[in-house]
Amino acid sequence: MNTEKLAKLQSQVRIGGKGTPRRKVKKSTNRTGSGDDRKLQSSLQKLNVQPIPGIEEVNMFKDDGKVIHFAHPRIQAAVNSNTFAIHGRSAEKELTELVPNILNQLGPDSLASLRKLAEAYQAAQGSEDVAGDDDDEIPELVESFDKAEIEEKAE
Repeated sequence: MNTEKLAKLQSQVRIGGKGTPRRKVKKSTNRTGSGDDRKLQSSLQKLNVQPIPGIEEVNMFKDDGKVIHFAHPRIQAAVNSNTFAIHGRSAEKELTELVPNILNQLGPDSLASLRKLAEAYQAAQGSEDVAGDDDDEIPELVESFDKAEIEEKAE
């Protein structure tokens, strides 16, 4: 573009003052996902869900040995339509992280995966022990303890 034309256009630009049009300010609105939440809540109300109080945690066991863990969730249920809604922050954890506290929650499928996990852990420990046997080898006993006791009594 020609610099002279550009300079001429810049000199004609008027910022403020009498007779200049005002700039229109675009308001930026922060949209949240409340539209989806409203749709979900209206669908749940159609199913006639009721809140279930007193539940401290929810664990969902996956096939790969991981657990989706909800701490202090909000739970709504519609028993007649077999629908449960769980609201809250979730964390995906390994089964081994939650084992002592969730043993009473495990079903037969989860117990089988826990057994497999334990066997894999023992196999891993066994392979480490085999590799480390050279360092931790205990020398064999040369004499019997019974013979040593008999000799001490004889003296």
